[in-house]
Amino acid sequence: MDARSIIAKLRRNELPSSEELNWFAQGLADSSISDAQAGAFAMAVCMGGLGAQGRADLTVAMRDSGDVLNWNFDGPVIDKHSTGGVGDSVSLVLAPALAECGAYVPMISGRGLGHTGGTLDKLEAIPGVSTQISQDRLAQILQDTGAAIVGATGQIAPADRRLYAVRDVTATVESLDLITASILSKKLAASPDALVLDVKMGSGAFMKTLDAARSLAQALTETANAAGCRTSAVITDMSQPLAPALGNALEVAEVMKVLTGDHQSPLAEISAELGGVLLVDAGMCATFEAGRDRISEIIRDGRAAERFGRMMAAVGGPMQFVDTWARFLPEANVIQEIPSPHAGYITAIDGETLGLAVVALGGGRQIESDEIDPAVGISEIVRLGQRVEKGDPLAVVHAAREDTARRAVADVLAAITVSDAPIKVPDLVHERITG
Repeated sequence: MDARSIIAKLRRNELPSSEELNWFAQGLADSSISDAQAGAFAMAVCMGGLGAQGRADLTVAMRDSGDVLNWNFDGPVIDKHSTGGVGDSVSLVLAPALAECGAYVPMISGRGLGHTGGTLDKLEAIPGVSTQISQDRLAQILQDTGAAIVGATGQIAPADRRLYAVRDVTATVESLDLITASILSKKLAASPDALVLDVKMGSGAFMKTLDAARSLAQALTETANAAGCRTSAVITDMSQPLAPALGNALEVAEVMKVLTGDHQSPLAEISAELGGVLLVDAGMCATFEAGRDRISEIIRDGRAAERFGRMMAAVGGPMQFVDTWARFLPEANVIQEIPSPHAGYITAIDGETLGLAVVALGGGRQIESDEIDPAVGISEIVRLGQRVEKGDPLAVVHAAREDTARRAVADVLAAITVSDAPIKVPDLVHERITG
């Protein structure tokens, strides 16, 4: 086999064999494939596509380019993945709730990407928390606490790490086949028995329309099931931030409010929805309704909060974090309310603009090496359909300096539309797609 013949096949709209794709993935992992060949491969896939079978073959090949984890637990291993949105901290609520149900949740997560926040960055806003741990330590934490949210080691799907870096500079990031293989190669390397995918749709998501979100959800579920993992997807709304806060410490604060009392939050609702689907797929509940209600009860009665505290202590966090979380989270130097310029109804919220405003504040990365300020962000964001009077706060900016606060205020005012007439607020859940 050689790279040129595989790329030539793709250029002729011929599907490489599974053996050829496996060979190419191994070449990406060990750098025997050049950057030029990787870029040509990505462009050929982007232009011609792979089809369902080729997509599944590439996903498995990229998964098998590195370590595939094995477990020996007395319960099912299950996982969840979100395609990315703003104010989306569902993983921090759902993982401990699933563990309390008797499942084991090895959630290998990522850092911020573009305008969306990263789960690992949020957790590391908690003093002492380290999300980079060895596989042996991960297994021990799972045995002790049932759930862990950690970063991938260098040996998890190395072909994806290499190909993603090339895609980022060759305008091939948006290929449905390459997106699917990238997401699932890492998730399937954790060897879950069942997986649920939270596919976001709307202004704060990468997929802006229902059709685009549906196409991605179908590609992901078909591919994961073909690879042997029972997988379903839920298309959820991102027309506004899921939680009313963006920024790492501010989002952790919203999670703690949900875990310790605010059970009407959209975070709690989406967590129960995804958990209900996952418990059915894992054989832990007979019906979606029973699974959803079980997750909701565990959040309401405080068991998820207690489990979250154990998870954080296991990765270096404060022992009493759940009881006194507010005193541990960092606060910004400048905190400024943003008054509404006139009365009316909130009819649109541009989540991408808000997310980029947080990045500009220092709460995300412009380049990979940027340091993140965990304290900055935007909180108390109004909700779609809400009535405001002139001067009522639309949001609160948390900044390190006065000048960055002023820029963020302008960004928030540009992102939030106040109109005379109300709108119909979209449902949080649009569709479920079962495998």
